[in-house]
Amino acid sequence: MSLNRAPVADDFTPGRPVVFRNATVLSLDPSIGVVTGGDVLVADGRIAAVGKQLTAPDGAVEIDATEGILMPGMIDTHRHMWQTALRGFGADWTLTNYFHFYYLNWGKIFRPEDIYAGNLLSAVEALDSGVTTTVDWSHGLQTTQHADAAVDALEAVPGRFVLGYGNLLGAPWVWTRTPEFADFIKRRIDGRGDMMRMQLAFDVTGDPTFPEKGAFEAARDFNLSVTTHAGVWGATNDEGIRLMSEHGFMTPSTIYVHAATLSDDSYQRIAASGAYASVSTESEQSAGQGYPSTWQLRRHSIPVSLSMDTSVWWSGDLFSAMRATLSADRAREHLEAHKRNDTVANNHLRAEQVVNWATMGGAKALGIDSIVGSLTPGKKADLVLIKNDASPAMFPILNPYGHVVFQAGRGDVHTVMVDGNVVKYDHRLRGIDLASAKRAVAQTVEYTYAQMGEQAWLEAMNPEKPSEELIENPYTYTDWDGGRAAWKK
Repeated sequence: MSLNRAPVADDFTPGRPVVFRNATVLSLDPSIGVVTGGDVLVADGRIAAVGKQLTAPDGAVEIDATEGILMPGMIDTHRHMWQTALRGFGADWTLTNYFHFYYLNWGKIFRPEDIYAGNLLSAVEALDSGVTTTVDWSHGLQTTQHADAAVDALEAVPGRFVLGYGNLLGAPWVWTRTPEFADFIKRRIDGRGDMMRMQLAFDVTGDPTFPEKGAFEAARDFNLSVTTHAGVWGATNDEGIRLMSEHGFMTPSTIYVHAATLSDDSYQRIAASGAYASVSTESEQSAGQGYPSTWQLRRHSIPVSLSMDTSVWWSGDLFSAMRATLSADRAREHLEAHKRNDTVANNHLRAEQVVNWATMGGAKALGIDSIVGSLTPGKKADLVLIKNDASPAMFPILNPYGHVVFQAGRGDVHTVMVDGNVVKYDHRLRGIDLASAKRAVAQTVEYTYAQMGEQAWLEAMNPEKPSEELIENPYTYTDWDGGRAAWKK
């Protein structure tokens, strides 16, 4: 029997079975599908059963999921977590402003404790919004001390993480070959299991000498996958893809972030390799990497995962990513049709597919789909209950996939479970010290402001606005002629 009362936070002791009752279950498992009025039983850290009116073990905690949607935890395959310490600072930036700020001027001032602060707050935010696995695309790791700080922060939060080790101020073919780097992997990554994994994070510029070859070789030697910003207007291009392909470094485990401005040949090479893309639609449609690429990726049969990029600009949740991605893809379909003097009668991309990209798409991209990404019995219990009895937007739930994409938001995340442990319940985080994260970030903000100075701080936050050429209006009416009931010219 389960508890005959509503659970409280203290009921969620490690190892205690939990059963979710009467949910709309989006299993993301084709053999199970959607279960209306369904139950999910979690025991020993794994999904034990999915069905209706399940029998729960004695002492199981019962969560009433009525009028809620239960789905796998979302997976973000590309998030610059350290930059969360300056959340919203670059709201009016272009990609040029971003490069100018971090790569040319101020990225170098971030200390290990600043990396820690940004990562800590970002990790907390991810769990709070139902993202149970996050790739920390951590290209602020100037030293292994910075990397230690990044991992310290991730390990302080009960989520599932992948450290994308990068250094925007260093050459990857150099820092990947240092003894300190090899020692870091041995100390902080090896033997950590599936809660903490690692990728190499670097970009391929298209330099015909292909200096990145050494970094790819290091990834192979350390048995690490590579995540790279590809098809970014003005930064990475088709030459980088060609060099990777001709040198044999396009593998199924490589993740191509953005992939927004590539030729058919590059898309075909990616597709042939069996690799995944990571699309950050809010980023691409605002910063200028190129038009969000799902409309191209679908046509070339390149599988998709989703990501939010960086909170220095955009939202830190995948609800926003799903909504923006579906809208951008459909907008492009309409625009292309209008160019042909045609009309789109039926949408190609559906809400269900976008929810899949935010869950199983991420799991497959990271090679962890055998353990997470769907509510399949035997998999690790990473799941999210979207339920908000106080929200008029959470009723009725008629099209559950469409509801997740267009109606729900981070404020509707009721319960989050990672590895079978309840880390959020009844809209409140459990065992997570948000106050400490806020204090750490406040210190980083104070330090950054002091290092930059007020003028540089204000100029960076408010980049120069270009003049806009206005269209002359031929209708220059200036007065009303009441007798003629018309405007005088």
